Amino acid sequence: MNLSVCEINKFIFVKNYQVQNIQVILYTDGSSRGNPGPGGYGLILEWAGKNVFKEVSQGYRKTTNNRMELLAVITGLEMLKNPGTTVLVVTDSKYVVDAVEKSWVFGWEKKAFKDKKNPDLWKRFLKIYRQHQVAFKWIKGHNNHKMNERCDVLAVNAATSGDFLIDEYYENIECK
Repeated sequence: MNLSVCEINKFIFVKNYQVQNIQVILYTDGSSRGNPGPGGYGLILEWAGKNVFKEVSQGYRKTTNNRMELLAVITGLEMLKNPGTTVLVVTDSKYVVDAVEKSWVFGWEKKAFKDKKNPDLWKRFLKIYRQHQVAFKWIKGHNNHKMNERCDVLAVNAATSGDFLIDEYYENIECK
């Protein structure tokens, strides 16, 4: 199912609760060519009622798929200029969706992310997540969802471009 602002017409139901007045739909995907290995993320921001889309991608020299999935969501939320924006995140990442929807990340936070992977990104996520009204919609990856397929292309291209940033935390902390 390809969600579009026109199709959802101001509100949708996500896991039995209503999300009203969607202002932005954030589509995301992450990729890693090896785990760890070169990776990247792709995202598309769609503004409600404006037929305006913004695509963003970035590659990293050494990272993991889960880091790229999470970083795509973080980057998209950080791009929003107005606090309190109502956002629907559409992603194929069970890692991200389940961590939030099942409240795991909030428990990890209470325990200072002890023994959890990617604490740097989860802390950054929670900071920006709390500035907006965010709901999540999980979709199956590689299932002909137009926006997810485009995010996948962006992420894979970023992961294979050779134009990489360095994921400093991962390379300096996680890999040691």
